Amino acid sequence: QVQLVESGGGLVQAGGSLRLSCAASGRTFSTSAMGWFRRAPGKEREFVAAINWSGDNIYYADSVKGRFTISRDNAKNTVYLQMNSMKPEDTAVYYCAADSDTLVVATTDKDTDPEIWGQGTLVTVSS
Repeated sequence: QVQLVESGGGLVQAGGSLRLSCAASGRTFSTSAMGWFRRAPGKEREFVAAINWSGDNIYYADSVKGRFTISRDNAKNTVYLQMNSMKPEDTAVYYCAADSDTLVVATTDKDTDPEIWGQGTLVTVSS
């Protein structure tokens, strides 16, 4: 079983950058697909980005495409989300998630839940 711990959240000005990390424990990380989701205040959960176990397949929400980059280092059991050109509408709690099925962590279907979730990290973008 994989356990996930996010870090790297904080306050940033519009146009700035942050890098989120999600450290995983457990021997199945390297075979797990990983995803980032976010939930803004008063809004539903939103898919952000996903990456398959090998890093060969990557998916982004249209709202972050060209600004955010997901990557993973299986040797370090860590997945990253580099966020550039940030906007106030990026303000949210960001969660990483893991599942054996890439399509589950890449889903925009709010009724489909990845198997494992982190506790979340708050990102605030000021205007």
